[in-house]
Amino acid sequence: MHRDTRFLISRKPFAIDLTTVTAERTHRHGAYWLSGTCQAAWFRRKNGTTYACLGTLQLWAHRLGEEPDISSPEAILSNNLDSRYGGDPHGRWDGEHYWGSQKPFEQALHLTFLEPMLANYPAIPEDHDGWWTFHNPMR
Repeated sequence: MHRDTRFLISRKPFAIDLTTVTAERTHRHGAYWLSGTCQAAWFRRKNGTTYACLGTLQLWAHRLGEEPDISSPEAILSNNLDSRYGGDPHGRWDGEHYWGSQKPFEQALHLTFLEPMLANYPAIPEDHDGWWTFHNPMR
């Protein structure tokens, strides 16, 4: 992943809760493998509607030639990670409709986070670090 200095929704950026970043590396078949997760927030746009999302982001890389750095959350995120599947949303808000948990307490927690996130678009949500993207660095 790479940290972008500016927000571009087309680059599918993620704001990461650095306290939740985990990773495990293994060595087999002459290469390194990395697997981990983190909690993230992101914006997406579909048919002209902007959505604020929160959920889990899978962090993984296979067949790395060099040992991946897992010394800090930022180091983990800076590895050559794959993201072909994007984030796994737990909740999503478009300013009118909520999608996510059916548990009232979880809905309330999600909306407490998502409503101000959408209202402050495209600001990085509180207690998150961003914007991280799987796209090549901007030049």
